[in-house]
Amino acid sequence: MAEHQVVVVGAGMAGLVSALELARQGLQVTVVEAADAPGGKIRQPRVDGAPIDSGPTVFTMRWVFDEIFAAAGTTLEAELGLNALPILARHFWSDGSSLDLYADPQRSLDAVADFAGAQEARRFARFCATAREVYQALEGPYIRAAAPSALGLSGQLGTRGLATLARIGPMRSLWDSLGHHFQDPRLRQLFARYATYCGSSPWQAPATLMLIAQVELDGVWSVQGGMHALARKLADLAQARGARFHYGVRCEKIEVQGGRVQAVHLADGQRLHADSVVFNGDTAALRGGLLGQALRTAVPAKAPQRSLSALTWSIHAPTQGLALDRHNVFFQADYASEFREIFDGGRLPSRPTVYVCAQDRGSGDAPLGAERLLCLVNAPANGDQAHSPLTEEALEQCQTTSFQLMRQCGLQIQAQDHQVLRTTPQDFARLFPATGGALYGQATHGWMSAFARPGARSPIPGLYLAGGSVHPGPGVPMAALSGRQAAAALMASPALTRRSPRAATSGGISTP
Repeated sequence: MAEHQVVVVGAGMAGLVSALELARQGLQVTVVEAADAPGGKIRQPRVDGAPIDSGPTVFTMRWVFDEIFAAAGTTLEAELGLNALPILARHFWSDGSSLDLYADPQRSLDAVADFAGAQEARRFARFCATAREVYQALEGPYIRAAAPSALGLSGQLGTRGLATLARIGPMRSLWDSLGHHFQDPRLRQLFARYATYCGSSPWQAPATLMLIAQVELDGVWSVQGGMHALARKLADLAQARGARFHYGVRCEKIEVQGGRVQAVHLADGQRLHADSVVFNGDTAALRGGLLGQALRTAVPAKAPQRSLSALTWSIHAPTQGLALDRHNVFFQADYASEFREIFDGGRLPSRPTVYVCAQDRGSGDAPLGAERLLCLVNAPANGDQAHSPLTEEALEQCQTTSFQLMRQCGLQIQAQDHQVLRTTPQDFARLFPATGGALYGQATHGWMSAFARPGARSPIPGLYLAGGSVHPGPGVPMAALSGRQAAAALMASPALTRRSPRAATSGGISTP
């Protein structure tokens, strides 16, 4: 098999996992990446001399990475420093109220009781039980599955799983479903935010996204060195198993001849022969013909609705006035207006929710002096429009409103201009071509949207798809799963199975 040459386009999470999986099984793997380092959306720019995670910041679904590292002959503990976070997230509202959710379920239950009363705490307990049932029902037949369909899922769920989904009403929106669980509007708002983990609106996302509550209850960790340390470690493991990496060079074309992929053309003039290609980029780039017109048939012709983008500030500066934890959310009162303005109006929200990752918190006392922060608000993915409403004036106004909210809740960030790096949807559009800045692929709006993402195996022989824009969806662990599924699909291709039959686990992931 050593002569089978694979080119992985993109060193995001899915591309790194695919490269590791394929290299450890003896294939010749070359990874090409336009950026100067691995990670894709897991970015870590330096601001005022400090490295700041400026993409995904939450490490969950640890079992995904336990499996990946075990298949590579090692363990997470041996390769990375992980710290279990006792506080999952700290939430603040503009009315002065606040609520911590904990890794310890009883502490969360007590906190909700103190926050909203005993009856609401009982509702919270029932909600958590339902979220757990939804997750247990969908983990095998959907999350782990290589190419789930609505019909196939119905057959695999079984009586109990079907009863669970019927009870929550999968055709309901997440917002509507939460209205049946909570009476306190703040709790409804808090758990509705899970829709944004998939880049979606709670008013249009399906109720099944409540399973994210169980994902967090299963544990949230911080990674020593930041999330970028995870990307670097995967790249190191793949390289140690023979994969070669080319950074700072853009893929310009994936060559197709005779109906199958043949090569990858790079911006520096290189042509890399490829028996197979794993494309770890947004499928919108294929649909738009950015990598060759022949690739347009690799994904459905109709472009889905784009997910959320973001406006972020990476900051290295002192703070005061409020006890932050690692993950913090600041809510305004009018939550619905945020998503109307983004998805219906294509505008930045006038009353945004602000997420703050305090990267030096979560393991003890507050840091002395400057600390590293990522502040983020949701934004429309129209950063590629010639006449986008995301003008400099609109960006400045959103920044003013966002920082006013944090000050209203008690947080003072004492930052000078050189201590702040702003990233806009226009910037994300340039970093991730054809997306307009969308950070989660397509929006997960409506029940059937869960089945609209392409799978790992494309209609073009030799081309495999991986990343947050394909099944099972966005987020670091989901992208990692897609990378495993792409590698498994490639290893199961006739060109390889004729030479070396392979066993596979459920979900189509090859065993080591």
